Amino acid sequence: MNITLWIVQGILAFVFLMAGLIKLSQPKHVLRKKIGYWVDSYTGGAIKTIGLTEVLGAIGLVLPMALNIIPSLTIVAAAGLSITMIGAIAVHLKRKERKEVTINLALLLLTVFVLVGRLYISPIF
Repeated sequence: MNITLWIVQGILAFVFLMAGLIKLSQPKHVLRKKIGYWVDSYTGGAIKTIGLTEVLGAIGLVLPMALNIIPSLTIVAAAGLSITMIGAIAVHLKRKERKEVTINLALLLLTVFVLVGRLYISPIF
């Protein structure tokens, strides 16, 4: 199970790192074309904050355990990304964006899997 958790952590880290870097590096008008019109509902600063959260979460999913430096931060990262996905689901449900809700729900389930897996199934403590 440890190998499965590592694979899921790696996939999630890649997905969140890419999503976060796009939000951090692109202006709002470019993001509107790339990731959707939901960005119109938020300030550029809020979008950058979401991107930073995703990048830090991605790093937190892998590096603390890989370097064996405060590995419990992996659990914190998984919890934080789960909360981020709950917020994303709420935004996309409000906007009736089914495809995005499906993607965010899948990411939520995977982050919860890592959270539960690292707490109970293959604990890092």
